[in-house]
Amino acid sequence: MGKEIERKFIVSGNGYKQAGEGVICRQGYLSTQKERIVRVRLIGDEGFITIKGLCNGISRPEYEYKIPAADAIEMLDFLCEKPLIEKIRYKINFGGRLWEIDEFAGENSGLIIAEIELRSEGEKFEKPSWAGEEVSNDPRYFNSNLIKTPYSLWKKC
Repeated sequence: MGKEIERKFIVSGNGYKQAGEGVICRQGYLSTQKERIVRVRLIGDEGFITIKGLCNGISRPEYEYKIPAADAIEMLDFLCEKPLIEKIRYKINFGGRLWEIDEFAGENSGLIIAEIELRSEGEKFEKPSWAGEEVSNDPRYFNSNLIKTPYSLWKKC
C-alpha cells in the first residue's frame, strides 16, 4: 500500500527562492470527501492522478500515477471542482532531504507552504530557517480544502 507521511510549515521570507526557478502547477479535485480525495495535477508538462485516503495523524494512504498531460488538462478544465489550485512549486534539498515549497496564486495568493515527506512519523529532520509555524494538523491548509475556503477568504472570517 502507498503511504504519505508529510509535515507542513508556513514559509517566512523568500530564502527558499535561492534554489532557482519553480515550476507552474495546476491541480484540481474530482472528489474532496475526506475518506477519498482524488486529485488531478499538471506540473510543468507532466500529468498525474492521485488518490488519498483518510488521515491518521500526519499519515494517510496515497497512490499516484502518471497520466498523459493532455488528459490532465482536459480533466482540470472540464471535470474538476472549481476553483483550481494554482501555484509555483520549488524543490529544495536541505539537510539531506527534499523540501517542496508551494507559492500559491489565484484565490490562495499570499499563502506559501513548505512540505517534507518522511519515512516515519517520528523521523528527525533539520528544519530550514524559512520554515516557520507547523500546520500539519490544521485541515485549512489541505489543498483539497483550499478550493472550498480559499486563503483570500480567511482574513474576512
